Amino acid sequence: MAHAPGTARSALEQDARALTAQLAGVRTHLDRLPQRPDRSAAQQHTARRLLAEARAAREEFLGRHVREVYATLTEGLGRVPRVAELLAAAARHYPGLVPAEADLAADRAREQRAKEGWEIDQGIFVAHVLDDRPSGRHLLHAMTRPRQRALGLLDEFRQRDAVDLGPVAVHHKNGLGHVTFQNHRYLNAEDDASNQALEIAVDLVLLDDRIDVGVLRGGTATHPKWAGRRVFGAGINLTHLRQGRISLVDFFLDRELGAVNKMYRGHSGAFTGEAEPRSAREKPWIATVDAFAIGGGCQFLLVMDHVVAQKEAYVNLPAGREGIIPGCGVLRLPRFIGEQLARQAVLFNRDIPVDSPEGHMIVSETLPAAELESATDRAVESLRAMGTTSVLANRRALRMSVEPQDAFRRYMANYAREQGYCAHSQAVTDNLDRTWAR
Repeated sequence: MAHAPGTARSALEQDARALTAQLAGVRTHLDRLPQRPDRSAAQQHTARRLLAEARAAREEFLGRHVREVYATLTEGLGRVPRVAELLAAAARHYPGLVPAEADLAADRAREQRAKEGWEIDQGIFVAHVLDDRPSGRHLLHAMTRPRQRALGLLDEFRQRDAVDLGPVAVHHKNGLGHVTFQNHRYLNAEDDASNQALEIAVDLVLLDDRIDVGVLRGGTATHPKWAGRRVFGAGINLTHLRQGRISLVDFFLDRELGAVNKMYRGHSGAFTGEAEPRSAREKPWIATVDAFAIGGGCQFLLVMDHVVAQKEAYVNLPAGREGIIPGCGVLRLPRFIGEQLARQAVLFNRDIPVDSPEGHMIVSETLPAAELESATDRAVESLRAMGTTSVLANRRALRMSVEPQDAFRRYMANYAREQGYCAHSQAVTDNLDRTWAR
């Protein structure tokens, strides 16, 4: 039987007070222990038990009240906070439900192996929001709106045709929006800063009405081993991950719900609550792959409309070996190459040469490096010849048939929770140590 609004609100407030009191008690016991690296085996066991007890309480509370909580934090869906803003509001309104900024700041200053793992509790909260259909659809809408920084840069971009965002650059030429990876120190490996820059670049391509096609490519490398050659992407920045500088929110969640989803689905329009809302701005995307597309680089290819690749290039998804989930690669790769080959790629670190039968299921063309630009130009002209209206209508129809937004939403609900646990697992620190020992 449904509760009257006043009754439901009263139950929420009562349960929230009880949860806050319970979590305060758990935290008192946890704070009596040494910091994680200094705990004995027995103390580690005690900490794990206390954290598990607190997380079970949060799961139970959110299982009952997540829709009311989300409605409160968004003023009845009137506000559209991104994940980070939503979590900050939850920390203020419901003490203990998600970690406070002081706890997160303390963990950010630690190496990955020394963290308490407060981000796991953020993942639990986001998982429940996404798993609730009206709340989750609203959060997806919020995450595919243009970012304020992109709106602030739009006039400059229109005037200069270029914006340098540090690890990513974007420029306009002849109706193309070129997004170029230039995180040269790390061979275009991805981290918090590059991900935030990428989303701004994608926003600018979508916002600029002069642009009808986006092009994704790696810039010319300055790394001694690859100097003078282009490199598409080397996956997650393992140095930053080991140092504790990869964030669940600013990297793992923002990346999939923000930059990548905007390339795939475009900018959201007015929120309607529909399963498949029409995009306010959507454009086709082409990727030009030089050398390799490792991890996240490979994941980008799975949302492209056309991929031109150097014949000698290869792709892979090694995140499983690293101990984490390779973004939405697990969701999308099986429909390209089949489940069995996808298992080999994800679970057994199988490289896929692009100029192979399975590689041709991921990329559209393989060519010598000297022919990549002309092949990209031909692909652009083919899209333009089809007509913008037809391209976008067919793009949307294809997307609805293979990855309905609710399927993506449910996947991301699981991803938010499980990636938090994976990123703070012993397996990640052990794998990173083995990488550095080689």
